[in-house]
Amino acid sequence: MPKLDPFDLYDMKSLLSEEELMIKDSVGRWVDERAMPVIAKHFDEGTFPSQLVPEIADMGLLGSSLEGYGCAGLNGVSYGLICQELERCDSGLRSFVSVQSSLCMYPIHAFGADEQKQRWLPGMAAGEIIGCFGLTESHGGSDPASMKTHAKRDGGDWVINGSKMWITNGSIADIAIVWAKTEDGIMGFVIEKDMPGFEARNIKSKMSLRASVTSELYFDNVRVPEANRLPNVTGLKGPLSCLTQARYGITWGPIGSAIDCLAEVVDYTADRVLFGRPLAANQAIQIRLAEMARRITSAQLLSLQLGRMKDAGTMQPPQVSIAKWNNVRMALDIARDCRDILGGSGITTEYKAIRHMLNLESVITYEGTETVHQLVVGRELTGINAF
Repeated sequence: MPKLDPFDLYDMKSLLSEEELMIKDSVGRWVDERAMPVIAKHFDEGTFPSQLVPEIADMGLLGSSLEGYGCAGLNGVSYGLICQELERCDSGLRSFVSVQSSLCMYPIHAFGADEQKQRWLPGMAAGEIIGCFGLTESHGGSDPASMKTHAKRDGGDWVINGSKMWITNGSIADIAIVWAKTEDGIMGFVIEKDMPGFEARNIKSKMSLRASVTSELYFDNVRVPEANRLPNVTGLKGPLSCLTQARYGITWGPIGSAIDCLAEVVDYTADRVLFGRPLAANQAIQIRLAEMARRITSAQLLSLQLGRMKDAGTMQPPQVSIAKWNNVRMALDIARDCRDILGGSGITTEYKAIRHMLNLESVITYEGTETVHQLVVGRELTGINAF
């Protein structure tokens, strides 16, 4: 019998199509050759590896699951595998692609006019136009309906006032997809970086997602033409549908983080000799490693089935919530345990576990906290909204 792949114990690769496997392998090679060698330095320095964006775009990873406008038109499973391989490097790298693809390109593609799609999507797919997504506000991230940002008609324009918080890509973005209250309900607007009254400020002193840009957005009487309003959606279903797309990718990403942590610790415990034998020879260590492998395997199968449902058009938000909740919790627990097994070395970024651990503290919070996803599932079971 052939030896099992320790990071694919249920041979998930055999369940992938030839194209899906090719995408996973090609993105994985790029991550190993181009992204892994530089990411720890960017994390230490608190900088985003912007030099990688053209390469990410050249591989077709921006808006990869969208059709037309220079996008690759891949299926949902392929997009998930892309997220997994990128987050095997760093959550910040996957966050950049998630925001660009699911939160910015998707709403223009789904809710925009033809002119808007032609104007922005090709440049976004090429990495020449960077987007950010403005929904969360400082007073209530888990309650988007309480937003205070508002837009009022003024002739043929809209005047927007308010602010957004915890916005990935904010200060490097050329456009912002901003959701605001109007007299007719919540609407989406494409705000361009050079519009008077629009300002993005970086959030500093972060201990998580340090290789990613996180910003606050401010709107002081920003005048936006009607041509920049997304015409084909009104209400929270617009931004929430974007979040469903992004959360789907997040169910895959942390699997990569967990695999990277486990791979490092498997090597470390084989080489580290204590009391005359390798650390890996201890029953307690083997049990902990086996538990990590069990949880990774469960997460892999969960996301793969979710992806198949997405591609079949049957995926529903509570199913995404189960996977986001399960898989991010899995990865965070594994990163913490790997950090512990590494001992004193584990607190340095010479090893990967603490970087993944710190990043995953954000991933378990954004795109719906763990509690929010638990309540989504609880509502599905009981029919009662406990928010």
